[in-house]
Amino acid sequence: MLVKKKRNKSGGEIPTASLPDIVFMLLLFFLVTTTIDMDKGLGMVLPEKGNTTEVNPKNITNILVNASGKIAVSHEGDIQVIDVRELKHFAKRSLATNDKMIFSVKTAATSKYKDYIEVIDQLKQASATRISIADPES
Repeated sequence: MLVKKKRNKSGGEIPTASLPDIVFMLLLFFLVTTTIDMDKGLGMVLPEKGNTTEVNPKNITNILVNASGKIAVSHEGDIQVIDVRELKHFAKRSLATNDKMIFSVKTAATSKYKDYIEVIDQLKQASATRISIADPES
């Protein structure tokens, strides 16, 4: 009678010799194909320091932002307190009457950055291309 011998099979092995190559190729693939979002900022071109130009006061509208986020608009001595959402319409009306209008934005030293950005955004939406950024009051 034939006796069937049991063979000791060792478990199947997974070859790992090429594993570092595969990992490196996956890493390289993801590094090449991944895009990183970069904040673009405000997209404003600032002039070189020291350039000053005389401007007719009729062509300047001063926008003052205080620490609590309230906005005061001053043009030729006329001061109005308006809401930030009304600034876009105010700027459009000003540009319709005077296409050379310059909007000078000045903030208090303690005003929030969010309020400043909202003012700049409203002016951009009104198609204002001449925006002056004044130093904050201390």
